[in-house]
Amino acid sequence: MATKTQELKLDIERIGTVSAILTQPEDARACYVLAHGAGADMRHAFMETVAKGLADRGIATLRFNFPYMERKQGRPDQPAVAHAAIRAAVAEAARLCPGLKLVAGGKSFGGRMTSQAQSRGALPDVKGLAFLGFPLHADKKPSSERAEHLAGIAIPMLFLQGTRDGLADLGHLRPVIAALGSKATLHEVEGGDHSFAVLKKSGRTNDEALTEVLDTLAAWIDGLA
Repeated sequence: MATKTQELKLDIERIGTVSAILTQPEDARACYVLAHGAGADMRHAFMETVAKGLADRGIATLRFNFPYMERKQGRPDQPAVAHAAIRAAVAEAARLCPGLKLVAGGKSFGGRMTSQAQSRGALPDVKGLAFLGFPLHADKKPSSERAEHLAGIAIPMLFLQGTRDGLADLGHLRPVIAALGSKATLHEVEGGDHSFAVLKKSGRTNDEALTEVLDTLAAWIDGLA
């Protein structure tokens, strides 16, 4: 299946312009608006691998930089700025991929900002949110305060989490998912860390763990109404 990669500029109202990349396979059946994590931009190897892997599974991705990353500033944007970037990316994905099922989310910080944006006002036409390592709390400081806004989200959510993720203690995350009811799905990647890397003694490779993540994500997207 041939895949088209398009370099874009994304205009964020009253904030400025950031870079974006649309990766779109022929006959794509969905588009995932994929936001990066706090410490690496849209071109990070993890983001590239996810985009390619989803394209191989018939799903387009729209990646983009948050303004702070575009300007090479160290500290992540304030939530309002991040939310505006996500809304601009969702609108651009809808424009460039008409007729495709639209989902949003991303890696760590990007996924959390997407969920916050959705909780404050529904992202137009987005059918579900998928989180590649939801950062429930600071590293090794278990709490569930960052999840309080999730109760205000009405669309389906998929949480892909490694069982060794230091930013999402499962003892805290599982009750959060349970409280969200049928709209939330938790998929645990055995032995995976915050980026789904596994230990050598696990008996499988990082590529195999990420294949599990991408297969699960693609199947979940296909199951959305």
